[in-house]
Amino acid sequence: MRQDTSDYKMPKILILRFSSIGDIVLTTPVARCVKQQVPGAEVHFCTKQAFRGILANNPYIDKVHVLQGTLNELVQQLKAENFDYVVDLHNNLRTRVIKARLGKPGRSFNKLNYEKWLMVNFKLNRLPDVHIVNRYLDAAAPLGVKDDGKGLDYFIPPQDEVDLQNLPAPFRQGYVAFAIGAQHYTKRLPTERIIELCGRLQQPVILLGGKEDAATGEEVVAYFESRNTTHHTRIYNACGRYSLNGSASLVKQARKVVSHDTGLMHIAAAFQKNIISIWGNTIPEFGMYPFRTRYKVLEVHGLSCRPCSKIGYSKCPKGHFKCMRDIRFNDLMFEHAEA
Repeated sequence: MRQDTSDYKMPKILILRFSSIGDIVLTTPVARCVKQQVPGAEVHFCTKQAFRGILANNPYIDKVHVLQGTLNELVQQLKAENFDYVVDLHNNLRTRVIKARLGKPGRSFNKLNYEKWLMVNFKLNRLPDVHIVNRYLDAAAPLGVKDDGKGLDYFIPPQDEVDLQNLPAPFRQGYVAFAIGAQHYTKRLPTERIIELCGRLQQPVILLGGKEDAATGEEVVAYFESRNTTHHTRIYNACGRYSLNGSASLVKQARKVVSHDTGLMHIAAAFQKNIISIWGNTIPEFGMYPFRTRYKVLEVHGLSCRPCSKIGYSKCPKGHFKCMRDIRFNDLMFEHAEA
């Protein structure tokens, strides 16, 4: 006799992560695994309005909710959905309030704040050798979700793809994408070191970043334009000229990607690019290195002051900024990154 399933309610799952670009990209395996592994799951994602575009084209997310007005207004909107389970991938005060007020079963991911505090303040490494993606997935484990062994997701709508034929001629046949921006000063190379690294690449380089990085990009362009025209390095300053999806498209089509510890690094990982990953005051051991793609880390080992923060500062607390100024750029690193 066939079992009556007319009263079966498809599970409705809410994922919480308010910011920022890289962190949200790192949560995409959770959305995919929940959608594909929980039978009939309806997956909702709650974030800030500024980051809605990262998720809008994700086929594993059925609906995106955004924080625009007050937190109370958002809670009322979410209550009306009558979720069955809440996966909190931010675990801050606001998401804890939302989770409590919804009154639904759920789990929050482990931020490892104590372990990070020990590392920053006493250089005691109690951090597990686990990528943050796996810690995100642990929060969905009660749903029966397991790691599917795949990477990150990033979906670009067709209208936002960049046609390389619209780029200046030297960049149409291939280039390196260099994400020169980062939210904090201590996570960015000084301009003169960006110039040095671009020179070592010996091929066309497209600089990516926001409008706030455009002036730095122009300095880099001016330096190479002032050199003789036979120099192999050509620079195109795309900082602030493209939307996030446009920048992602340029990353997707690059030969390789150079990036600071920032959102475009994780977008590059989503496209399985070869990545040269540059680390200053933060460290890969925090668990946010490129996920499931080939990469090479550039960092200064053995500094007694590093890491000085789990996030970053507007200037070097010690004044010397050795974590970025003393990184060695050797030719072998580029061969390694292409292996």
